[in-house]
Amino acid sequence: MQLPTPENLKRRRTELKLTQSDLAKKAGVSQPLIARIESGDVDPRLSTVRKILDAFEGVKIEQQIIIRDLIQSPVIHISPDDSVEDVVNLMHEHGYSQIPVLDHGIPVGSVSEDLIVKLMAETKKKSVSNMKVLEIMGEAFPTVSPSISISVVSHMLEANPAVLVVELGKVVGVVTKHDVMKLLHERPAKHSESKDQISG
Repeated sequence: MQLPTPENLKRRRTELKLTQSDLAKKAGVSQPLIARIESGDVDPRLSTVRKILDAFEGVKIEQQIIIRDLIQSPVIHISPDDSVEDVVNLMHEHGYSQIPVLDHGIPVGSVSEDLIVKLMAETKKKSVSNMKVLEIMGEAFPTVSPSISISVVSHMLEANPAVLVVELGKVVGVVTKHDVMKLLHERPAKHSESKDQISG
């Protein structure tokens, strides 16, 4: 195998919009090592170069995959006028730990197990059960278009349990961390087969 030059490695990294830390994490090496390789201060082992090239290829594939290939639909959701008891029953039925709140297809909030448990600790169980979702819901999950790349959504999922996919102003699907993790172990032809819903 012809080894790429330090300049070639740096150019490919920047073309893929990766920082040295991003590349190091994906390749399983240290960031200082990436910096030394790109500056020409060290001749990397063949195995290290292979790790870097594999990381480049993985990112390239990720960026070619769009969310439309991955979304779960229809989205199990609740409405603002539903009761907390309705939410608990739905969570129990489907094994979810959080559920989006939609009002005529538009995301307006979310409810999680942690939020309900906190409310129960602060108030009487019966009063919580009778509350409306509108009274307790938290922030809505972030939204993206169906054509956005999986790499962008992956970053969003680092701070959110799920991302809703919106088309023409209406929610058409959802993507979770679990979906993205499964994607890493599947071939591209199987990307559209994910059926998991929002889970813990």
